[in-house]
Amino acid sequence: MVDRFRELEKPQGLRKKDVVLMATVTSFENVRHPRKSELRQFAELFAPLFQASSEDARRQAVAALSQNPNVPPAVALFIASQPIAVAAPFLASSPCLSDDLLIMIARTQGAAHARAIVRRPSLSPTVIDALVGLRHSMGPVRSGADERSDNVTSTEKARQDHSEELRQRIKRLASHLSAPASDRLGMRTITPMQEALLVRFARTGEADHFCSTLSEVLSASRWLAERIMLDISGRQLAVTLTGVAMPADETVFVLKCLYPHLSETVTELTRADALLKDLDPIDCADRIETWRRADSYTYRQDGGAMTVSSASNIGDPPAGRTTMRTDELAAGGASPDRRRGAIVRDDHARQLRKARQR
Repeated sequence: MVDRFRELEKPQGLRKKDVVLMATVTSFENVRHPRKSELRQFAELFAPLFQASSEDARRQAVAALSQNPNVPPAVALFIASQPIAVAAPFLASSPCLSDDLLIMIARTQGAAHARAIVRRPSLSPTVIDALVGLRHSMGPVRSGADERSDNVTSTEKARQDHSEELRQRIKRLASHLSAPASDRLGMRTITPMQEALLVRFARTGEADHFCSTLSEVLSASRWLAERIMLDISGRQLAVTLTGVAMPADETVFVLKCLYPHLSETVTELTRADALLKDLDPIDCADRIETWRRADSYTYRQDGGAMTVSSASNIGDPPAGRTTMRTDELAAGGASPDRRRGAIVRDDHARQLRKARQR
């Protein structure tokens, strides 16, 4: 009871920051599947609130987050780098700490953090080998005041030596919040060969081969590529090519070849350029993944044949249908499904004629 009254003597601002920190952690725990924006917002808010809060509030926040599997990597590294009195429960039980992160923390933060990592319920062989090697590198264990003073000295030295490295690591982990356009890690990206094939088939008007290459770029069924191409506005194809990081000039060329009405100039820009101007590469990549998930639910691979789920509204695709390989297309090989390719070309041309008549 006396301790509770002592809490009231603390500055009002400090108590408010403790409340805000715990409220932030609680609201994050209630989100079972946080989106990227929510993870980014939590990563931006947590560190300033954590540093401005009291020691007791820090421990409570770390204990609560130690059971959450959705903690962002930047926040996980920040918590694991705190003093052992605060970081111990997080190191011992957090499911969001990767093997590389555990090894780095054990090597940079000292023996106390390594002992907390050893208490984890399951450790991979890689982490175990690293911990054993770290123990041997520390030399024989000594007892008494010398051991305690050496531990304190080595810990302080390690913190001073690696403080800049840790800051850089945190910046790199947080760089995904404002990643440059050239950073395609984990995203579907078109290869130079596939890009050259798409440009070639668009120039020569070979819609069948273009459709086969597009389905290979997306790692999806041919039916998804056909649906994208049958959008006579060209927007779905523009979204697809932008989402796989095809250069803008090549994308404009392909759109003009397949959809001639996009070559018209409107307000000093062609319709194709105006279409690409409004597209965001990240949103386009997310849209592609949504299409691919829907395509995988509709067309499931069973042995060597494609089977259509009962939820599909279109006819069954022919069994045993395969996708042409990139090397076969580069060599000018014939498509294994010419009849379907002819239908695609006819539908594409028919819809373009209707668009011109309008």
